[in-house]
Amino acid sequence: MATKTKKTTKSKTTVTPLDDRVLVLPDSAEEKTASGLYLPEGAKEKPQTGKVVAVGPGKLTDTGERGALSVKKGDTVLFGKYGGSEIDIDGVEYKIMRESELLGVIEK
Repeated sequence: MATKTKKTTKSKTTVTPLDDRVLVLPDSAEEKTASGLYLPEGAKEKPQTGKVVAVGPGKLTDTGERGALSVKKGDTVLFGKYGGSEIDIDGVEYKIMRESELLGVIEK
C-alpha cells in the first residue's frame, strides 16, 4: 500500500516598510581576521553595510504629499552600528530603519 506524502512549501513573507523606512539585509559578519585567525561568535563585529531589500512610499509631508526616498531597492548602504531594529523574517535577520538612520550609499 503506497502512502501519499503532502509536500509543504514555505511561504515567502513579503514586508513593505511604512513611510520613510527601509528594509536592509545586513552583510554577513567577518569570520576570520586579515591574518587568518578565526573569530568566535562573540568577537565578531556587527556589519555596518547591507543591501536595501524594500523601501517605503516616503514620508508624508505637511501638504499631504509623499517625499521621495533617496535610496532604492538594490542599493548597498552604510548604517550605524546600533541603528534600526533587528527583525527575523522567515529565519533571515534583517534591519528595518528610517532613511535618516542611513549614513550613505556605497557606490561600487
